[in-house]
Amino acid sequence: MLTPLLRRFLRPYARWLVVVLVLLLVQAMTSLYLPTLNARLIDEGVTQGDLHRVWTIGGWMLLVSAVLAVATVAGVYWSARTAMAVGRDMRAAVFLTVEGFSAREVNAFGTPSLITRNTNDVQQVQMVVLLGLTIMVLGPVTMVGGIVMALRQDVGLSAVLIVALPVMAGVIGLQVRRLLPLFRSMQVKIDTITSVLREQITGVRVVRAFVKEEHETARFADANADLTGTALQVTRVFALLMPMLMAVLNLSSVAIMWFGAHRVDDGALQIGQLTAFLSYMMQILLAVMMATMMVVMVPRAAACAERICAVLDTEPTVREPALPVLATPGLGVELVDVGFSYPGAERPVLSGVSFTLRPGATTAIVGSTGAGKTTLVNLLPRLYDVTEGRVLVGGVDVREQGLEALWASIALCPQKPFLFRGTVASNLRFGDPEATDDDLWRALEVAQARDFVEAMEGGLEAEIVQGGANLSGGQRQRLAIARAVVKRPAVYVFDDSFSALDYTTDARLRAALRECTRDAVVLVVAQRVSTVMHAERIVVLDEGRVVGIGTHDELLETCTTYEEIVSSQLAAAA
Repeated sequence: MLTPLLRRFLRPYARWLVVVLVLLLVQAMTSLYLPTLNARLIDEGVTQGDLHRVWTIGGWMLLVSAVLAVATVAGVYWSARTAMAVGRDMRAAVFLTVEGFSAREVNAFGTPSLITRNTNDVQQVQMVVLLGLTIMVLGPVTMVGGIVMALRQDVGLSAVLIVALPVMAGVIGLQVRRLLPLFRSMQVKIDTITSVLREQITGVRVVRAFVKEEHETARFADANADLTGTALQVTRVFALLMPMLMAVLNLSSVAIMWFGAHRVDDGALQIGQLTAFLSYMMQILLAVMMATMMVVMVPRAAACAERICAVLDTEPTVREPALPVLATPGLGVELVDVGFSYPGAERPVLSGVSFTLRPGATTAIVGSTGAGKTTLVNLLPRLYDVTEGRVLVGGVDVREQGLEALWASIALCPQKPFLFRGTVASNLRFGDPEATDDDLWRALEVAQARDFVEAMEGGLEAEIVQGGANLSGGQRQRLAIARAVVKRPAVYVFDDSFSALDYTTDARLRAALRECTRDAVVLVVAQRVSTVMHAERIVVLDEGRVVGIGTHDELLETCTTYEEIVSSQLAAAA
């Protein structure tokens, strides 16, 4: 998976790669030429006492060193620039792909895993690109060039290379086979620890309320210890690998000095040539060791690339239609024999659901927990696609409409209202970026939120932390409702959006909403009967099926399920 992924994201930077390759070749050639110049300096200048020759060759060495320095700096710069650009593009691609996922794909991968894939996994691949553009190109060129230059100095001493290189390759191959499964395991365990940490931070109030700090600390400690154990196994492989390679390198140097000294003594080799051969030997073996670093990193990057490709290659179940059809304003919403099943579920969540939502009227959905209310609401904006039947908005099946056009026509207030880091105004303008301050204040009045926003320091510019954690549950719900009002859509969907409000605020808010949604479809999902009893129509769900449709009074007479819900709430209130 690593090669196709890199090919895909490196293709736009082909010109940069050519520049990097040229600079690396210059770097390799100059570094390989320096030992030869050094040999000539010793043999032709120092041993002969020729000072002019020493200055001449020394000057060439300085010039070659300067070229080497420039090529090295420029090569690292362009390599880093290319790697950072690839990482940026990869993160953007993963983000855009996840943005197109339906709730089904997000749930399949899991939020912590998607975060890890777009941060840690991309970083690992990016690091391989950065080092690969230098080490994986420079290493082989230096190794092959070093062998050629070493043979030019003395063929007899090259027998040491014939022994050393296969030994190093064998050591590296054995260790890489051990590292690949460990790196795959590490990425999964990073997902796990991210998941545990995210749960504990998000649910810190619940943890404290139930005095579960010790339990959660132990759970995090287990995940942390599991990851640490795998990381230690990787470290132990490294701890064994590097000394083995250094041992081969040092033994090779000793062998060259031993046999080279005998050849110098016999007159078959000059001292400068022996020095150059030793330098080439060091360059060759160091190139192998540099390549080893890459070989060690590549398995982890390969495991990360698999995970990234799994996201990029996932086709969302909710897709943009090839030829979008425009909806007709004012036709409302219609559900026709709608059925829905989650993947792998034993039975459908919804089955045979049919009813119509008329503009200018409020339709409420009630039912016991698990009746399928939220699932039904998620079908309207295509967070999921129906598995049976059709959902029509504006007279057109939602699967035939352009996604952005569909989403623009619907304002959804979910069960758990989410506010973004920013200000009150920036959150409300999610509904309409062009909304004026007056528009925002009017929406806040409708949502019964003006009083507490005016009391906040800064008013509309008051700071909102991520998730709206600096607000109460009721305040978050009212701001989410105000955000929907700012949007002025054709369809309002309130999924249990009044649950945190007191009865008085609930009543005032519903009265205000009735005024500003006269021409719109309004769908309210609620647990409290008091919230829905004044709706023009109430749909009662039970185990995914419609068991009653009518007004509050009609359902009390005709629907046993609704009567039981009302009776239970009245009994609880008493």
